[in-house]
Amino acid sequence: MMDDKQYSSDALKWMYDEFIGNDPERIASYQEERIKAEIARQVYDLREHAALTQKQLADLVGTTETVIDDLEEADYEGDALSMLVRIATALRKKIDVQFVTSTVSDPVEATP
Repeated sequence: MMDDKQYSSDALKWMYDEFIGNDPERIASYQEERIKAEIARQVYDLREHAALTQKQLADLVGTTETVIDDLEEADYEGDALSMLVRIATALRKKIDVQFVTSTVSDPVEATP
């Protein structure tokens, strides 16, 4: 791990080093969970901005409240992209996927 990275706390750096370190499988798992958490936050923010309950959004999308809840809790195990397209369509939004440069060996950068 590089020592010049900015962390939100020493505890976060210690936890990353201790539990993830340079293990490729753990790094991949961490990155997957981080993406799920970001998707969850965005789905929640979109729903709140539209002043909808989980049930109302589920009805618009043609799914169940449980699916929306799982997406917002980063626990969704289905075809997330398909569900996100349905949510975007229902809320008149588009999905914008970006690939950005990342240091695979050190993905715990402080983000603004």
